[in-house]
Amino acid sequence: MPSATTNTDSPSAAVERALAMLEAVAQESEGLSNAEISRKLEIPKSSASYILRTLETQGYLTRDAESGKYRVGLKILSLSRGALGGRDVRGVALPIMRHLTHQTGLTCHLAVLDGPDAVYIEKVEPEGFIRMDTWVGRRMRVHATSVGKAIVAHIPQEQLEEILRRSGMEKRTPKTITTLPRLLKELEKVRAQGYAVDDEENNLGARCVAAPVFGDRGSIEAGLGLSGTTQQVSPQTMPRILDALKDSARHISMGMGFRAPHRRASGT
Repeated sequence: MPSATTNTDSPSAAVERALAMLEAVAQESEGLSNAEISRKLEIPKSSASYILRTLETQGYLTRDAESGKYRVGLKILSLSRGALGGRDVRGVALPIMRHLTHQTGLTCHLAVLDGPDAVYIEKVEPEGFIRMDTWVGRRMRVHATSVGKAIVAHIPQEQLEEILRRSGMEKRTPKTITTLPRLLKELEKVRAQGYAVDDEENNLGARCVAAPVFGDRGSIEAGLGLSGTTQQVSPQTMPRILDALKDSARHISMGMGFRAPHRRASGT
């Protein structure tokens, strides 16, 4: 007789399937159809259809009538309150992010470390036609993104190595850093200059910069990032963008209770 853990009709299996479906849909900005979900997760279409209808009825998924594709529903955002309980960085950051986007004309992201990934927990888009294919809840590899590098530059090396053992160092583009020694050298630079750069390392044609956000005890809290095309974030515009970014990250950190240590003047 199969055990409860291997019985595909068991309540636990149904829950696992529902969660896997939510995660699969959340990773696709254009959504997924029943057939695509069934194929991707190797679930019978009839079983997938029943679970999808339930998730849709409860508001966790929405279905586009024309394409038949499912997307994450707004109700899923209500679950983030518990996950971010005690972490009010979103509330502190949002008005500053809006001002930063207005200043620079770039898409602004706020990300935190969750397991091996940097996860976007807030996003502000500028007016205009250029849109970044990103969304709240998207998981990003830390070695290939500016927000990821801004965060892991300030965690113990042992923790970073464990993250990379779990997630690997996928070569996203020809410019992606794919070795630990190169990444460690890059993170030294991040700490020294106070910001990280993703120079087409995650997506060709996109350049992103990010600065660390610290909490009241001085530990890393989040990464604040700006994303744009290589034309928008160019050598000419970079100094102005970085000044605005670092100033915004400093204000969010102060709002989180962080106080930078005073540096002693030389000779005293």
